[in-house]
Amino acid sequence: MNYITPTDLVTSLNWRYATKKFDPAKTIPAETWAALEDSLVLTPTSYGLQPWKAVIITDPEVREQLKPLSWNQAQVTDCSHYVVFTIRKNLTADHVDHFVARTAEVRGVPIESLKAYRDMMVNDVVYGTRSLHVNDWATRQAYIALGNFMTSAALLGVDTCPMEGLEPANYDKVLGLPEKGLATVVACAAGYRAEDDKYATLAKVRFPKEEMLEFV
Repeated sequence: MNYITPTDLVTSLNWRYATKKFDPAKTIPAETWAALEDSLVLTPTSYGLQPWKAVIITDPEVREQLKPLSWNQAQVTDCSHYVVFTIRKNLTADHVDHFVARTAEVRGVPIESLKAYRDMMVNDVVYGTRSLHVNDWATRQAYIALGNFMTSAALLGVDTCPMEGLEPANYDKVLGLPEKGLATVVACAAGYRAEDDKYATLAKVRFPKEEMLEFV
């Protein structure tokens, strides 16, 4: 495997910014988008349970409905792909069993051999203390996916803009999420910056390492 260099990584992270103005004429190539889909699926989650789902909005009419529910931000309609990160609300034992079955299938082991792991997850996430805040826990997992997606996009030269300026409950209605057991938590526009986006050339403002990193 060929790895990128440390310099390439830092260069990509400095290049990316929260793109305010996308070029609506530019579309992410199919091969590039397929890799970004993989980056979503490969996102790590606690227990591996994947308590979130990405809803990719490519239909222009749906995006027009979502724009006024997003503080009328143009990124919603002008980007190439618009990703809505949702959580699987009130995780149940059925979801855990679905994951255990998938694990047995992928790794070629008997489901019975995973019973102890299955019971541990159920007793924690479904019936344990975590169950009292399971949707908050799932939301944190979704944000891991958001970060992974944005970093992967930057490495591929794709611009992104994470978006919390939206109305989650109304997004849910437009996308028909309640009947699917899903709920909106955050979104991310992806595509290519417009040449005249003034924010593209602004210096990044970050606190110095000494304030952000502490070694013990």
